[in-house]
This record gives sequence, C-alpha cells and structure tokens, in this order.
Amino acid sequence: MGRLQDKVAIVTGGARGIGGATVRRFVEEGAKVAIIDVLEDDGEALAKELCDGGAEAIFLKVDITKEQEVQAAVDKVVKKWGRLDILVNNAAITGVNKFAHEVTVEEWDKVFDVNVKGTFLCTKYAVRPMMEQKSGAIVNFSSIYGLIGNDDIPPYHATKGATLMMSKTDAICYAPYGIRVNAVHPGSTMTEIFMKCADTYPRGKQAYLDMMKEKHPLRLGEPVDVANCVLFLASEEARFVTGASLVVDGGYTTQ
Repeated sequence: MGRLQDKVAIVTGGARGIGGATVRRFVEEGAKVAIIDVLEDDGEALAKELCDGGAEAIFLKVDITKEQEVQAAVDKVVKKWGRLDILVNNAAITGVNKFAHEVTVEEWDKVFDVNVKGTFLCTKYAVRPMMEQKSGAIVNFSSIYGLIGNDDIPPYHATKGATLMMSKTDAICYAPYGIRVNAVHPGSTMTEIFMKCADTYPRGKQAYLDMMKEKHPLRLGEPVDVANCVLFLASEEARFVTGASLVVDGGYTTQ
C-alpha cells in the first residue's frame, strides 16, 4: 500500500517544476491529487497523463490571490472526493530583482499577493475540512532565503521569511485539530525557471551552472529531491513533526 493511499491532496503551482514532481510522487504513493495552477496547458496535460496512467487527478485553473477562486476550488475537491487531507502551498513568483529602494509598491505587493496572501487563502479554506476531520497535513514552501540573506530579489526573500513564520504559527493554532503544518526550504533546484535564468545569464549558461554548483557542497537539486521531502512531511511517517523547517539544499546553508 502506498504511503498516501486514498489521501486527497491539493498542490498549488502543481503544473510543473517542484510542484509537478510533488504531484507525481503523491499519485505514485496512492493519493488523489488536485493540481492548482494558472498554467492551464501544462496543468491539463499533467492531469491527463496521470489519469491515463490510472491515477486520480484533476486540474483546476485558480488564481490563488483571488479568495472566491480558492474557496471554489477547495469546495470542488471536497465535493469530488469527500475530504481533504493534504495541502501543499508551493505556488510562488520571484518578482523583480532590484534593491529595496528601487522596488515600486506595485512590484512589492505583487510578490506578496502570490507568495503570502495566496498561501494564507489556500490555508484559510483548506484547513476547514481538515478541522472537521481532526486530521491533515500542510506543507508550505519557504526557501533557503527564508533562513539566510542574499543580495538579490528582496521582495521574494521577505515573503519566504513570512511563510516560515506563518507555518510555525499555524502549527500551534491547528495542532489541537490534529493538523500538522511544516515548511520546506529548497536550495537551487533545476526547474524550468532555474534553467531559464541559466539561459539568460550574461556570462553564459555553463558559467551560471558552475557558479550555482559552487554554492551547494553536494550538488544542485532536482525537483524530485524536494518532492520526496514534501512526501515525507505529508505522510504519516511525519505524524510527530509539526512547526518544523526541513532544509533541502545540498549543504548550502551549512557554510
């Protein structure tokens, strides 16, 4: 029997990248998964692929900054499968790469709307059926830059610090209902976005990869490396783990 057999999960930003890898690992372990994303083509294609392979998966196009859309999506999942056991708050944007004095209020708000408000809204509605069940697991995506500083994308880093503290607070608030809330902190992971950064790096793709590899004593991450850690936190293997920060960075933050 799979580690998530018959569990129902929502994965935001689940159409590709780490989110897509998480969706794949979940269905491999027996979960029924709702893929939430704004990337309609990618999301529909992944859901079809998984269903053709015998899994239970659906795609819902949702803007997680819109409260009504989030509420409607959670309602659809619960109506379809009768429960909700797992929420993975993965969806995020990086935003502009400017120092704070150069960032406009609109640019700042856009990153916070997706990364913080979106995580809040998904938790707000997903946690309700979990409270009724007296069980559930929420995994929030922070970052190594929710733990340490760096000289780029300040709005993004600020959102990841906020996500960490949201995770710790919600872990305490919902523990009486049997709901666990944890955060993962990935290092550089070779997703589509990461490779796009490499392709556009002024000194060339290989120079970018070499530079990033130097920062990670073990190696650069692959999406499945992070997905496996999310799987652990979502499963009953982590039943005594809540409010934790699981760092998945190939040794980046040990230096």
